[in-house]
Amino acid sequence: MQNKVIGYIGLGTMGSAMAGHLLSSGFPLIVWNRTAIKAQALIKKGAIWAESPAVLAAQCDVVFINVSDTKDVLEVIFGENGVAQGIRPGTILIDNSTIAPTGSREIADKLSKIGVRCLDAPVSGGDIGARNATLTIMVGGDEATLEEAKPYLEVLGKKITHVGGHGAGQIAKAANQIMVAAQMVAEAELMIFAQKAGADPAKVVEAINAGAAQCWTLDVKAPKLLNGEREPGFKATLQAKDMNIAVETARAYHMNLPATALHTQLYNGMVAIGDGDLDNSAIISMIEVMNGEKLKSKESN
Repeated sequence: MQNKVIGYIGLGTMGSAMAGHLLSSGFPLIVWNRTAIKAQALIKKGAIWAESPAVLAAQCDVVFINVSDTKDVLEVIFGENGVAQGIRPGTILIDNSTIAPTGSREIADKLSKIGVRCLDAPVSGGDIGARNATLTIMVGGDEATLEEAKPYLEVLGKKITHVGGHGAGQIAKAANQIMVAAQMVAEAELMIFAQKAGADPAKVVEAINAGAAQCWTLDVKAPKLLNGEREPGFKATLQAKDMNIAVETARAYHMNLPATALHTQLYNGMVAIGDGDLDNSAIISMIEVMNGEKLKSKESN
């Protein structure tokens, strides 16, 4: 496996950390990013720069992609000098992006015609999980292909689950984001509720996080909000994009998801007022505005 050449396209906060783990594990690594300067740290550690996705794909046995949305993934694969113009039959393409399930199915269908095997493998765990290689990875595609790709995925995450056929990994990720949004909004509401009703929100979080309300969001995000930290993390723009994927998928299957629709509106509103570059937990700002109550940080007490 160590002589297999890996390509990684998309070197944002998540992708750069994940590509770094592959490189430090001994895999030859070729990288490409729309903004070339983001590759410099990896190049200094031994990664090789490719001039285009097509050039990268032509040299690799496994190609990872991790870019923002469905449109960007389709462009990097099928656009000018895209992956599809260089990729060889037998190559495995692993998409770590979070995109529409229909997009993953389209990619798998088109690339299968030239002998390329695809896995949609979105991840959960945020920037912390990417840095610590403790991501949860949800995989759609052929199970035999996943077994072949596991040595690479195991470098990146602690939990790898084969969910089903092409697109199933993206369905799982959309479901994950439904829960994440619900937790973020509930966290925001309970903290503002506690403070405005006359209790210390930090003490309330401490009390309820020892019971049935305990969750990752209260463990990780609440302390940051209480410290006045609202920087990403995971940007609210990406949370909004993921929620819109969930709503669009639900609409395609004639589902009614009322809470998800409301949470999507809140995140879309957050982006619309210019706060999209803040952390997804900063949705609390929307609850603050609606209640005329700003969460007091420890520094302000």
